[in-house]
Amino acid sequence: MIRRIITIDEAKCNGCGLCADACHEGAIGIVDGKAKLLREDYCDGLGDCLPACPMNAISFEEREAPAYDEAAVLAAKKAGAASACACSGAACENGTPERVPGELANFPVQIKLAPVTAPFFNGADLLIAADCTAYAYGSFHRDFIRGKITLIACPKLDGVDYSEKLTAIFADNDIRSITLARMTVPCCGGLAHAVKTAIERCGKSIPLQITTISPDGGIVT
Repeated sequence: MIRRIITIDEAKCNGCGLCADACHEGAIGIVDGKAKLLREDYCDGLGDCLPACPMNAISFEEREAPAYDEAAVLAAKKAGAASACACSGAACENGTPERVPGELANFPVQIKLAPVTAPFFNGADLLIAADCTAYAYGSFHRDFIRGKITLIACPKLDGVDYSEKLTAIFADNDIRSITLARMTVPCCGGLAHAVKTAIERCGKSIPLQITTISPDGGIVT
C-alpha cells in the first residue's frame, strides 16, 4: 500500500539516538552509528521522531510500505516488558527487580557546579564523562564510576570551555589518574580538548585514558 512513512538521511544523522528514544513503536534503532528504520510495519507515520532529531535528518515520504501493524507493536512492547525483569527468587518480589545500588562517590557531579578544591579530589582516580555516556552504556556505574570521583558535562549544551576550571582542579588537588568517557559524536571532541588542555596547563603529569562509546552502547576505543 502507498502510505506516509519516515525516511532518514544518513548523511545528516549523527547517531545520537534521540529519534529511537522518541519512537514509541520501536521502529527505529541505531546501526553502525546511524539511525535506521528497522521495521516499516512498526512506523505509524505520525512522526514523533521528527522534532527529536537535532540534525533534521528525518522527514516524511509517500511510498509503498507495509501497513502499520499495531498488534505487532503491542506484542513487542509486552515481550520487552517481560524480559526487563529477568531476576527470580529473593532478588525479585512480585515482579519488581531488586534495586541495584549506585556507585557515585561524590556530589555534585556537574563540572559547572563542582568546587575547585574538595577532600574527595585528593588521591582520586577521576572520571570525566560526557552526559550521554551513562545512558548509552548500560553498565556505566559498574564499569566506569565504581572507585572513581565523577565529573560530567556536555560541551554542546553547556556552551562552556571547561579547560580553565579543569586546569584549576588538576593543579590544586592530588589527582592520580583521569578517565575520559565520551561519545562518538563530534561535539564530545570539545570535552576531550578541554581535558587535554587542562593537563598540559596544570603543570603535572597525570595519566589519561580515553574511552569512546557509540550510541548503541558499544565501546569503540
